[in-house]
Amino acid sequence: MQNPETGTAVLSVADAPELSEGRKLLRRFLGQKAFTLGFGLLALFIAIALLAPLLAPHDPYGQDLTARNVPPFWYAKGDWVHPLGTDPLGRDYLSRLIYGARISLLIGICVVIISGVVGTTMGVLAGYFGGRIDMAMTFLVTTRLSMPVILVALAVVAIIGSSLWIVILVLGLLKWDRFAVVMRSATQQVRSLDYVAAAQAAGASTTRIILGEVLPNIAPHLIVVATLEAASAILLEAALSFLGLGVQPPLPSWGLMISEAKVHMFFSFWQIALPGSALALLIFAINLAGDGLRDAISPEGRN
Repeated sequence: MQNPETGTAVLSVADAPELSEGRKLLRRFLGQKAFTLGFGLLALFIAIALLAPLLAPHDPYGQDLTARNVPPFWYAKGDWVHPLGTDPLGRDYLSRLIYGARISLLIGICVVIISGVVGTTMGVLAGYFGGRIDMAMTFLVTTRLSMPVILVALAVVAIIGSSLWIVILVLGLLKWDRFAVVMRSATQQVRSLDYVAAAQAAGASTTRIILGEVLPNIAPHLIVVATLEAASAILLEAALSFLGLGVQPPLPSWGLMISEAKVHMFFSFWQIALPGSALALLIFAINLAGDGLRDAISPEGRN
């Protein structure tokens, strides 16, 4: 198009090259400040967990009883040999914090996978087929909600014993209810839409419709629930470890570190503050990333 006053060519909106879907998605992500901040923090935690052997200055399990309760470097008696001090057994606190990120992320990811598969399967089947399947799922959810997660987890772990993988399995089999409820509601909304009816009219199989039409359109809801449940699972593991029924020593769980330091809280407050702050920051990052990702991929955020 030519400008009539100057005679120069002007690129109109219609002539502008259309952005690809990948660039549009990237622009939506970058436009979400919550996602950018949350994903940045979460990526930092993931990098720390993956690079733990390279970043940790000492063996997280190595004990030195001659260097017990050494304060961090900003205290008068602190030093740079142990930048964040040592615990009551003389283990380097920075190294244990770094390796503790591995424990927390592993628990969050594994619990979400187990509970997500169980709950999403139940919710989608109940929402799509309805009838007796829906009634059975509602009964199971009601039964599950009548049992507090923390009490059931404490009872089960106390009976069968405690270890990292037992905690993951117990939490994974107890945290599926929110997936089931949200996926059921989302599926009920989607199954009555035109593109599902068109797929049914075209003769697509039920499996094809569920996997190809329903699941992609309820993914934003699934992402939000997954981030909430990952954060909840990490907090529950920390609570169980604090009570002595979660991850067992000498694994560097942040909840276990807080538990081991509680007898020194009036004299070495930093032993509780450091793992507590790391735990809170990780939960904050997961929730921010999940909310931002939901906003970016939801239909409202595509405009």
